[in-house]
Amino acid sequence: MHVALTGATGFLGLRLLRRLLDRHRWVTVLAHAGSGDALHRITRSLELTGAPRAFLARLPERLRVVETDLTLPRLGLSARAFRELADSLGAIWHSAGSIHLEGDLPELRRTNVEGTRHVLELAATGRAEPLVRHVSTAFVAGARRTGVVYEDELDDGAGFENAYEQSKYEAELLVHAWSRQHGRPALVLRPSILVTDLPPHPELPSHPLQVVERILRDARRATVCAPPTATSPPTGPPDGPSRGAPGCPVPGGRPRVRTVGHPHGRLNLLPVEHAADVMVRLSELPSSPSSRGVDTYHVVHDRDVPVPTLVTLLERLVPLSIDLVDAKPRDPSALEAMVDFYPGITAYLAHRRRFDDTRVRTLLGPAAVCAPVGLDRLWSGLAPGSGAVPRPPDTPPAPAPTPCA
Repeated sequence: MHVALTGATGFLGLRLLRRLLDRHRWVTVLAHAGSGDALHRITRSLELTGAPRAFLARLPERLRVVETDLTLPRLGLSARAFRELADSLGAIWHSAGSIHLEGDLPELRRTNVEGTRHVLELAATGRAEPLVRHVSTAFVAGARRTGVVYEDELDDGAGFENAYEQSKYEAELLVHAWSRQHGRPALVLRPSILVTDLPPHPELPSHPLQVVERILRDARRATVCAPPTATSPPTGPPDGPSRGAPGCPVPGGRPRVRTVGHPHGRLNLLPVEHAADVMVRLSELPSSPSSRGVDTYHVVHDRDVPVPTLVTLLERLVPLSIDLVDAKPRDPSALEAMVDFYPGITAYLAHRRRFDDTRVRTLLGPAAVCAPVGLDRLWSGLAPGSGAVPRPPDTPPAPAPTPCA
């Protein structure tokens, strides 16, 4: 089967490409026109993520790069080139998209919704009726913060935390409409927040937690601390150390940021390599008769990460002190106002919902299970050259994590 992939230079797309090349003789990469030498960037990224030399040496003969523009009809290709591309494919993996949580809806629709529409046009044009594998996100569940989210759910009744979620929801609606119109199956894969334990590198695509860290760091640099006033709220217990006024450091301390969150909140984080492996395995299974054309799977971890663990991680990465509060402060500091400018990020600290993945675990068994994502693993993927999270003296080392199945 000849396979095409969008988003091959992205954080997840790069890992999907590696898995697809393990199963197919060649892959067509639909790269963004004008973004540079895609083959060189892919080769370098795969090298940095541990691909063997023999594998890398064969990439030029196994990858066909077609420069496209997802935002344009026919992907920006001529009618003839579009038809020839469509007729050459047996499957299309659509992994490209904008993950800007702070982006506005028209901008995100242009890439995530219209981009999906144009990829589906490619699939509809193909003489061999190529299979569609659409990478969505578990966060199409929107602003529903508690309860269980099931794979067959797709509604906007709870609204959305940000425009990104809404754009991915609308893209999924397009996939369902396309499947009904053409009477053809499609596969929708919904990963949770993807992470890695590989240290950051300037030549590797960034991942979601890196983006959050960057926003917090930039917000801290961009704000100036105001001196405390007589009306400033208490900063700590009477006999305890002061944590400073909101947004302000104390001598030898760090700025304090109050943000809405739940102390028993949890978020689903999954190693990106495991996610790519699960997705490709699912794509090789026959369509379910009960799916009515679209099979949807939550590609998630079976154990969530507690929000306090994420707070600890961010406090060690960025010189901030983060306090979880029940409601937005009425007197936000400049720093707090800056952080709140990105509500699609901080809102997740209040989430307590769970994503059901019974179908995936039933179909794949042990292959669907992964080792817990702990503080050490998250730290390794965010702090270059840092190794394990610093621990107090005489603390026994944490046991080595079990690799994902």
